[in-house]
Amino acid sequence: MSHIDRGHKRPGWDEYFMQVAGVVSRRSTCIRRNIGAVIVKDKRVLATGYNGAPSGLPHCIEVGCLREQLGVPSGQRHEMCRGLHAEQNAIIQAAKYGIPVEGSTIYSTTEPCSLCTKMLINAGIKRIVYQNAYPDHLSRQLLNEAGIIVEHLEDSAGN
Repeated sequence: MSHIDRGHKRPGWDEYFMQVAGVVSRRSTCIRRNIGAVIVKDKRVLATGYNGAPSGLPHCIEVGCLREQLGVPSGQRHEMCRGLHAEQNAIIQAAKYGIPVEGSTIYSTTEPCSLCTKMLINAGIKRIVYQNAYPDHLSRQLLNEAGIIVEHLEDSAGN
């Protein structure tokens, strides 16, 4: 071991970008689940997103969770929520600032739902790396049909 390397383990690229997604998730304003996403191409961050209400509107942590108030179970009726998903916000941020995402990879702390999956397919995302599984059969079917590479990255950083 050199005098510069004091036992520091340098993360691989996938682990690094997933750690970035984990930090992004800390900005989430969702009461139920905190999710972060990072769109990357050529080892460069293009856009980030976390789940929360549209810009300038009150967040669920301020006004309560509409889904809880209506008794909507997790994984159902995604439109019955005042928030956007992390993947949606990352795509929107890229579009807002004119950043092309075609051919990129998205890192998400949670596997995308079918609604986000359809958006990721149309945005031209070619690879999805996620940390926590989300049971959405339609999402998995659509990703398989679209030929998108999907990889589950275990939490090796203790996040």
